[in-house]
Amino acid sequence: MDKFLKAAIEEAKIGMDTGGIPIGSVLVIDGHIVGRGHNQRIQKGSSVLHAEMDCFENSGRLRASDYRRATLYSTLSPCDMCSGAILLYRIPKVVIGENQTFRGPEEYLQSRGVELIIANDRECRQIMKSFIRKSPELWNEDIGE
Repeated sequence: MDKFLKAAIEEAKIGMDTGGIPIGSVLVIDGHIVGRGHNQRIQKGSSVLHAEMDCFENSGRLRASDYRRATLYSTLSPCDMCSGAILLYRIPKVVIGENQTFRGPEEYLQSRGVELIIANDRECRQIMKSFIRKSPELWNEDIGE
């Protein structure tokens, strides 16, 4: 398994272990993790702290040229909000752990030049399926349903 996807899965598990939604993300630039995050909407009572947004926040202030060399790893297909941030910062590549339990606007990202790699990772799917089964109301809230 890719070490960066593994790091995103570790973040997802932190989210799960702290009572949140088990989605994790890492931002990689030049082969180094510069930011990590996990969904913290529940833990922090936030309307926007999806894993990718938490990861961007934890990455700190970066230059536009840094983002353009970056790869974002996420255990789940990014939603509309997180996809907007990917486009805003012109991140050229996103590695998605799985997109079967939820699929964001992947075609739109690709139409805007973002390279997507779908890992179809079994552990990512298992974590999400288990969470959705146990907490469907929290999951629906997280995706705006």
